[in-house]
Amino acid sequence: MIFEKGGKLYRRYDKELLCLEPYGKNGLRVRATQLSEFSDERLSALIEPEEKAENAKVWVDGKTGYIENGKILCKVLRTGKMKFYDRHGKLLLEDYEKNRFRENDPEEKDSALEIAPRTFTPHLGTNSYKLSVKFEAKEDEKFYGMGEYAHPYLNLKGCALELSQRNSQISVPFTLSSRGYGFLWNNPAVGKAIFGRNLTEWIADSTRQMDFWITAGDTPAEIMESYSNVTGHTPMMPDYATGFWQCKLRYRTQEELLNVAREYKRRGLPISVIVIDFFHWTAQGDFQFDPEFWPDPEGMVKELKEMGIELMVSVWPTVEEASENYKYMEEMGYLIRTEAGSRLNIKNKDTYMDATNPEAREFVWEKLKAHYYDKGIHLFWLDECEPEVTKYEYENYRFYAGSDKEAGNLYPKEFARMVYEGRKAEGEKDILSLTRCAWAGSQKYGALVWTGDVYSDFNSLRNQIAAGMNMGLSGIPWWTTDIGGFHGGNAASPEFRECLVRWFEFGAFCPVFRLHGFRNPIVTDPKEMVFTGKNAKEWKYTSGSPNEVWSYGEEVYQICEKYLKLREKMRPYIKEQMRAAHEKGTPVMRPLFFDYPEDTKAWEIEDQYMFGPDILVAPVVYEGTREREVYLPEGEWVQIHSKDTFAGGQKIICKAELDEIPVFVKREKEEIFYE
Repeated sequence: MIFEKGGKLYRRYDKELLCLEPYGKNGLRVRATQLSEFSDERLSALIEPEEKAENAKVWVDGKTGYIENGKILCKVLRTGKMKFYDRHGKLLLEDYEKNRFRENDPEEKDSALEIAPRTFTPHLGTNSYKLSVKFEAKEDEKFYGMGEYAHPYLNLKGCALELSQRNSQISVPFTLSSRGYGFLWNNPAVGKAIFGRNLTEWIADSTRQMDFWITAGDTPAEIMESYSNVTGHTPMMPDYATGFWQCKLRYRTQEELLNVAREYKRRGLPISVIVIDFFHWTAQGDFQFDPEFWPDPEGMVKELKEMGIELMVSVWPTVEEASENYKYMEEMGYLIRTEAGSRLNIKNKDTYMDATNPEAREFVWEKLKAHYYDKGIHLFWLDECEPEVTKYEYENYRFYAGSDKEAGNLYPKEFARMVYEGRKAEGEKDILSLTRCAWAGSQKYGALVWTGDVYSDFNSLRNQIAAGMNMGLSGIPWWTTDIGGFHGGNAASPEFRECLVRWFEFGAFCPVFRLHGFRNPIVTDPKEMVFTGKNAKEWKYTSGSPNEVWSYGEEVYQICEKYLKLREKMRPYIKEQMRAAHEKGTPVMRPLFFDYPEDTKAWEIEDQYMFGPDILVAPVVYEGTREREVYLPEGEWVQIHSKDTFAGGQKIICKAELDEIPVFVKREKEEIFYE
């Protein structure tokens, strides 16, 4: 039976209840369950929409139901099949249903396959199911977004994506379709998304209901704005964050870090943020400086402030057995649990705080406030926030919010929420945290994400371009990358130095410009111990090789200095783009089609991007390359290095010497780079 109730469209058939409701200006929320009622909102990414549905309509015509909200309409057939249309009547998306005795519709054909669009497979003896939801595939459809994965693909058509968090993998289950709609899989369960040629399928390994949100829009920008309105807007990026960030693995002591900051100032180089990385603490879970190496945090902050530098400190959710807080957190239920075996990591005797538990978040924030915030350190790097449990055994972990299988993707979002709400309670507004993972809605908690511990080579550099664009199209516009990669870069290697230069040039045109990495060889204090990497204590006495811009020889230094100064020129422009990100959810780094949706060639370009609406960037991502092909959309474009002008609507071959990344600015916006 299909019926209207309270402005929503329902279909009841046997054990399934299907509900469609207007949600936001041009969106619909769609839920289905085989339980007695829908689940509460604890696992949902959706918030109360900023823009309400206007003039939404629900009606039933015979055995067919309809619901319309702005630019989207859904037709629900007697069989339960759903078909979504835009305001012009174009079919956007439809369920994949292959059954006999289908509707009397000329578009529908009988099939002997007996495949339903929604399959709830019960986990026997529980209220949870494995859920599969299938949609028809369109050969020409392209998909974007979904977070970031360790591959070079911008268009995700043909990809199978694991819906789970890993180091260097971020699952944000929102996709923007080239057919003119956006789709949020509103479910934090571990699972899979398959964008196949024969069907599109979404799978949740353990859940209690189907829940997704869909919107239609005339442009990608309109779709992204609608998505931000129902999942939350990113804060306004603080001014300091648009400058240069200096980081490495790891500054061992307070004096070492201050000396680096002093050297940047002595050389007259721009620097906005410097970062203290991991194992600066007494024990994992103490959330405080080790006074042997960091004796005067307040004095350190004061000197950095006088130099105009903000300090960020790394915070892990790990809690080791030796921590002064472990026993209390265990007794209070503030730690994640295992279904079988010890909760402690055998290697380091540590576990993780349960970030999905509001009391655990409050307890840990109190520690962060006492040991960092009240000493003047307000910036936090929230690392390890997948969390990076042993071998990612999702079936073996349980949180306050539910099993890892059912709720695991929430963890990084709730970890960022802890710091956001703590700082907000102190009266702050422009709040930012660097996080290694995220989920839908993380942007509203000030999450700045990066691509994790990627390898230091050109192959990894190539992957960064698609990762940055797709993250922006996932609704999270604050994105950065470890310039030079994290693992495997030898500071003395000519091959790595070339890779570092190309990465640095690219990084200058990313939303956040941040140098980081674990450079070889490892540096160990010979008076202390030899590093083997087998226990946490060794990290107190070891580090990677230097990773400052002067660490790689004079040629590299001169190139880095050039792009540090170029970034400074762009900061007023970048601030404008950050305001658009804050107000409308507009990605700062985005594919060409975002600004040129009518240009069919723009939809094919995956190795260039727009940096805001006026700057086109074509990174060099292959070793030894000194020129590359660039596609210019309509308009007049000025190459920023040569100042040559080119007409748009064509491909050109652009020179790219080692110190030049091909970058073009719109003719009418030359003042971004030239006075």
